[in-house]
Amino acid sequence: MVHCYIVSMVKYNQMTSKQLSDISYSVLDLATVVQDLTPADTYHHSLDLARQAEQLGYTRYWFAEHHNMLNVASSATSVLIGYIAAGTSTIRVGSGGIMLPNHAPLIVAEQFGTLASLYPGRIDLGLGRAPGTDQVTAMAIRGDNFNSAHHFPTDVQSLLTFFSSENSTAQVRAIPGEGLDIPIWILGSSTDSARLAAAMGLPYAFASHFAPAYFMQAIKLYRENFRPSKYLHKPYVMACVNVVAADTDAEAEYLATSVKQFFMGVITGKRQLLQPPVDRMDDIWDSYEKETVNQMLSYSFIGGPEKIREEMDSFVNKSQIDEVMVTSHIHEHTAKLRSYEIFAHVIKNVSHTVHV
Repeated sequence: MVHCYIVSMVKYNQMTSKQLSDISYSVLDLATVVQDLTPADTYHHSLDLARQAEQLGYTRYWFAEHHNMLNVASSATSVLIGYIAAGTSTIRVGSGGIMLPNHAPLIVAEQFGTLASLYPGRIDLGLGRAPGTDQVTAMAIRGDNFNSAHHFPTDVQSLLTFFSSENSTAQVRAIPGEGLDIPIWILGSSTDSARLAAAMGLPYAFASHFAPAYFMQAIKLYRENFRPSKYLHKPYVMACVNVVAADTDAEAEYLATSVKQFFMGVITGKRQLLQPPVDRMDDIWDSYEKETVNQMLSYSFIGGPEKIREEMDSFVNKSQIDEVMVTSHIHEHTAKLRSYEIFAHVIKNVSHTVHV
């Protein structure tokens, strides 16, 4: 019966054609620290963006766990989630993701149980298995549990158990957390994560914003192998993409030189605070860096409203995603707010203007 359901679902996905207005749209915030600003400035800008995103109809606002990075200030992920949830009213807030091998499942269950108790019906828990940092820092975080990534599937199951009402008679319980509705997502950038999400019947979010190579293969595998569960009755795919939207294509291309410099730092190991845009990237990078950065940014949407609309429409039709999550490394805060405003209008064809 499950096999028949999967086959029919795959055929259904192949036969239908989604429109932009059919998908949900959300925000991924890396809490990127801009040159000449501080992490405190970054957090205040995040709250400003989250409040605008709520007004513009974005579904969720997620933070990603990273460590030992000069330009990324989202190391205390659950603390930031609480800060944003407290400053907003309706938008869902969560992790994209918590790197589960860095933590004991019980501690994660208690932290997110606390968040869900404070902000009921608004907390998401996205889980990844990568360390979210370099190997030396990963060793400092994990210590004797350095190889804990191998236990990721069982740790995810432990979390599901801690959140279940059935765990009320167990010797170890998550208080708060037990019996609460906290959706768990599997995050990934490879086919391994797709198989796990499919086997557990959980929603799947793919990191196509920095690891595009396996995106189409992974979501196909996820849909074909999905097993309906009490958590989800049919596959649900979210794609994370880079977006730099502006009033004109030329302005967007100029603003996008900041994210290109950001990814240069990733591939060279020479990280720096998010840099202002430049007129010519060819004055900064060599041919290898250019090729590698452009490959990593394959799923990036850079341009004015019409260009964004056309490219997003093609992307949605090709991938049949259920939700898109946007991350935008833009140097100027007002330009970043404008980018998210334009994107929301493109997706939902909003006719009114929100002044930022």
